[in-house]
Amino acid sequence: MAPVEANVRLFEELDRLLGSYDPVVPSAVVDELDEVGSGAGKAATAASVGSDLADRARTVEVDGAYGDDALVDLARTGRVAYVVTLDRPLVERVLDADTPVICLRGRNTLTVTDP
Repeated sequence: MAPVEANVRLFEELDRLLGSYDPVVPSAVVDELDEVGSGAGKAATAASVGSDLADRARTVEVDGAYGDDALVDLARTGRVAYVVTLDRPLVERVLDADTPVICLRGRNTLTVTDP
């Protein structure tokens, strides 16, 4: 949802930061995006864009039905090198799992925050 919420060109920013990478998205996140995206309003629009972008990533199954928990599980088990999020509480949880976070710096630029 970050591209709409913060006017971030997500994959261009990831290319700039990382070069090559294998994007993954937990199935729980895809499910949440689809659910929110089926509604109306700004959140639905952002979720719909997020769902379209998620199609560019490989979907992975993770224990837990809640997206944030799935992302933390991927971080904790070492299945991802980074987690991308603008959600401050999630940033802290991922950093506590000893995984770097890609988050917003300034208005629309992403940066890596190390644990």
